[in-house]
Amino acid sequence: MSESLITFFGIYFLSLFKFIAGPVFGYAAGFPVWKMVLVTVSGMMTSVLLFTLIGTEIKKLVERKWLKNRPVFTKRSRNIVKIWHKYGEIGIAFLTPLVLTPIGGTLVLVSFGTKKRRIYFHMLWSGLFWAFVFSLTIDKILSIPFFEKLIG
Repeated sequence: MSESLITFFGIYFLSLFKFIAGPVFGYAAGFPVWKMVLVTVSGMMTSVLLFTLIGTEIKKLVERKWLKNRPVFTKRSRNIVKIWHKYGEIGIAFLTPLVLTPIGGTLVLVSFGTKKRRIYFHMLWSGLFWAFVFSLTIDKILSIPFFEKLIG
């Protein structure tokens, strides 16, 4: 019992920082799809909650300490602004599990002034959607006999 709980919280902790870690390590731990989704979304939403609450303070600290002599418009920041103008907060939330980390996507939404309630909503549906997609894909692909022989 305690070993499975430690495994669950280890995967949960990894999902705080990298979304894809939940489905990948959940499959490696032998979790069913629903448990992979649960651990992935709960890890993502914990980091979203924390960084939404402290995001503006982190933004101020980063600007003061590291960005005072750096160019404001880099290639990455321009791409984020393009996505924001084209798709808004929905686009940022949709792309967060794919391109950004949960922390990065949250900080982008906070820096654009999105209301906390909307950040939570958009990140939750995005997290649920991508967690199901990744978990089902990993579960179906890796359970093919060819991959089972490769894995062990």
